Amino acid sequence: MAEATPDPVFDRPVFIVSSPRSGSTLLFETLSRAPGVCTTGSESHVLIETIPGLGLAEHGFASNRLDALDATAAAVDELRRRFLSRLRDRDGRPPAARPVRMLEKTPKNSLRVPFLARAFSEARFVFLYRDPRQVLASMIEAWMSGRFQTYQRGVLPGWPAPYWSLLLTPGWRELAGRPLPEIVAAQWQATIEALLQDLAALPPGRWQAVRYDRFIASPAGVVGDLCRSLGLAWDQSLDGTLPLARHTLTPPSADKWRRHEDAINALLPRLQPTIERVEQFIGA
Repeated sequence: MAEATPDPVFDRPVFIVSSPRSGSTLLFETLSRAPGVCTTGSESHVLIETIPGLGLAEHGFASNRLDALDATAAAVDELRRRFLSRLRDRDGRPPAARPVRMLEKTPKNSLRVPFLARAFSEARFVFLYRDPRQVLASMIEAWMSGRFQTYQRGVLPGWPAPYWSLLLTPGWRELAGRPLPEIVAAQWQATIEALLQDLAALPPGRWQAVRYDRFIASPAGVVGDLCRSLGLAWDQSLDGTLPLARHTLTPPSADKWRRHEDAINALLPRLQPTIERVEQFIGA
């Protein structure tokens, strides 16, 4: 079988994917310090969703999911052009040569793996997984803070609350009027199930997993291993505690989730099948 023609513009672009509030911003900000890596400097919500054919309304407000069928020639050409025009390296300079190593992190992309894999033939996906108890607690606080309002009242047909926070997962309409912990649990589960399905469908070597707790405990070791596997250089020191990510609400703590312990413990039995599948999927 003939080898695929190398992408002349994007050399193995790296997409960090995870459920919301899993630490992906911290991992992104850390990897963006690698020499030769370029990013847009922010999340790509508007960049992607204003491309004709990719907007939420054009998909009947179903969810933020995009699949391979959405990767039409016109949409892909525009997507790649937009990314390339915004990329800057760690010193704020545009790429000096092509192909460029792009790093991207937008939470909604966890529902768009088939689309991105079609748009970028050499794309690599880094699946960041965090203890679901910690994630659910952080998602609850993100909703309550009002800082993560994705859609205001009136945008989502039939949604009764003042706003919707974080990514819009399939089945969101069924969550209308449900308690907030149940909403975030459904968001988490839908995101993880989509990732399990979509990453499993990729050819070997196109994705790898990183556990958040190991990243925090040994950032130098985890980042060093990750850069080697992705073919990235690394020349930074990661001694000591990592800085807070820009979307941090309150200082991190392993037991912070216990503020919502009763609600989360009540939800865990229904999430357990997904937890077991993802643990088996990513391995030890």
